[in-house]
Amino acid sequence: MQQERFEIQDQPSDGEVRFVEDQVDEFNMATTGLRDYRPLAVFLRDAAGALRAGLTGHTWGGCGEVRYLWVREADRGRGVGRALLSAAEREVLARGCGRVVLSSHTFQAPGFYLKQGYTIVGRAEGYPSGHAQVYLEKLLR
Repeated sequence: MQQERFEIQDQPSDGEVRFVEDQVDEFNMATTGLRDYRPLAVFLRDAAGALRAGLTGHTWGGCGEVRYLWVREADRGRGVGRALLSAAEREVLARGCGRVVLSSHTFQAPGFYLKQGYTIVGRAEGYPSGHAQVYLEKLLR
């Protein structure tokens, strides 16, 4: 009989990662009774269909979460990020959610989110070393 073992990987398969995430999601939904999880994505594409900017996250339990917001370097400073975030917030509201949460490292864009009406609700110093992770939220109604 084969023994159980821990396996450390730095390149796990997408399927294995998705399996673990699905198990946590299922636990969360079963425990809370909230089964309204929906992915959320907003993309800006050029005329050829290439991505110029994107936002990904989800809605669940009356809340939207922005996981990633990216704007191609050539398009930064032109209001594209603000437009992506605004579109996501409108969709979050349309889905019946009243708040958005997200995080940003201090070297990324916490100042951008503060200008969009977000407030800092937490901070983890030293993540990564020499910087901090900033947790923000915005009440939409």
